[in-house]
Amino acid sequence: MGEGTMFSAGDKAPNDGTYIEDGVNSFHMGIQNPKKVHLNKGERFPDNTNHERKWKRMGH
Repeated sequence: MGEGTMFSAGDKAPNDGTYIEDGVNSFHMGIQNPKKVHLNKGERFPDNTNHERKWKRMGH
């Protein structure tokens, strides 16, 4: 099985990397100034800007 692609606040990061907020309508409407965080494996994700957003890993 592979790692999940979307993470909620409080989840642990599966790998080191930079993660960015993504939202339900981000494909159609985009997100203005999304939060970005760099986490090491095992660190917890911070709170999102709103309840409809999740964290996803930025492309390499």
